[in-house]
Amino acid sequence: MKSGFIQNGYFLLLTFVTGLFYFCFYMVALSFSLSLSFTVVGIPLVLRVLRTTTTFIQFERTQTKIYTDITTAPYDRIVTTDATVWAQVKLELTDRRNWSAVFWLMQKFVIGLFSLVSAAVLYLAPLAFLVAPLLYRYINMNVIFMEVDTFAKSLLIMAVGVVLTAISFKLADVLAKKLGGYTRMMIRKLNQ
Repeated sequence: MKSGFIQNGYFLLLTFVTGLFYFCFYMVALSFSLSLSFTVVGIPLVLRVLRTTTTFIQFERTQTKIYTDITTAPYDRIVTTDATVWAQVKLELTDRRNWSAVFWLMQKFVIGLFSLVSAAVLYLAPLAFLVAPLLYRYINMNVIFMEVDTFAKSLLIMAVGVVLTAISFKLADVLAKKLGGYTRMMIRKLNQ
């Protein structure tokens, strides 16, 4: 299935939103739970926070499959629930895969910022160029060093917008595939 231009835009924006969410969630939740770890409440809270990684990684798998049609291996993680709370906490805190998963998910914030900027450049810039003949009389438009103040110049800018749109179609597809590849690489590294 070939991803569409609009679908790739959704994926780029969703990458930013999820990256921002993961970063904020883990910064706040881990800071709060680790600062309360000297009390009885903090230790089980750390356990619950670290267990969210499985859910979030499964969400990333689903999101990547829906928007980019990239299939990834399942994230295999066995959670023992028959042990005591303290034994579970010890297992969760010493499992390097938990901390690696938190790192990979929080790193998605930087990737999300890049995807937000890319979405703006790939979607808004060509659109602004395409509507130049309609807007040049009402808005002072300057493109590089050329002031767009005549209809002929606005048509030239519109033609550049058509070319940018064609380039954006390809670049958005490539970028969405690369971001989907990040999820595949994350799961492969975590399953090792």
